[in-house]
Amino acid sequence: MATPPRAWQRMLSGRRLDLLDPTPVDIEIEDIAHGLAFVARWNGQTRGDYAYSVAEHSLLVLDLYARLNPKAPVKWHLAALLHDAPEYVIGDMISPVKDAVGPGYGALDERLNAAIHLRFGLPAALPVAVKRQIKKADRISAWMEAVAIAGFSEAEADRFFLRPPEAVGADLGIRLRPPVEGRAAYTARLNALLDEM
Repeated sequence: MATPPRAWQRMLSGRRLDLLDPTPVDIEIEDIAHGLAFVARWNGQTRGDYAYSVAEHSLLVLDLYARLNPKAPVKWHLAALLHDAPEYVIGDMISPVKDAVGPGYGALDERLNAAIHLRFGLPAALPVAVKRQIKKADRISAWMEAVAIAGFSEAEADRFFLRPPEAVGADLGIRLRPPVEGRAAYTARLNALLDEM
């Protein structure tokens, strides 16, 4: 009888995260922040001396979400910051690759998202309206990233992403910095939001 393949990953915190059946008790802030700070957006195909990390992208999405939804409760700000948190384990795949992989990727992402949400006091599944608002901030950030660091023209970015309203993202820039700084910034924002809750 064959031994089933290993379906868990050992995290730096010492936790063993079961990828097929993740539980909230195996989710740690430090693991998420560390992993996201070392995962490159755009498959690393960006200008600059440092990769643009998912941690930096998540901070930008949080800022955009907060500006687009100034009266939203703190818990939805937290959800915006955590919107790509499963990528600390499964990495960041560009949309064409996700489409090629098929529904299995989406199911894995949903299981991890549910465990992460529960760990931080959010509902396992976000309300549709909140998901839509976070997705809008995500698409705006993708437009900003595409034009600033990923080599897209504005016209090309307009076809795939969402141009930011002038009043929303004009003063927000793309931050390229060492992973240790991105990790610290992500951790600080997450802890600040948890303190506010």
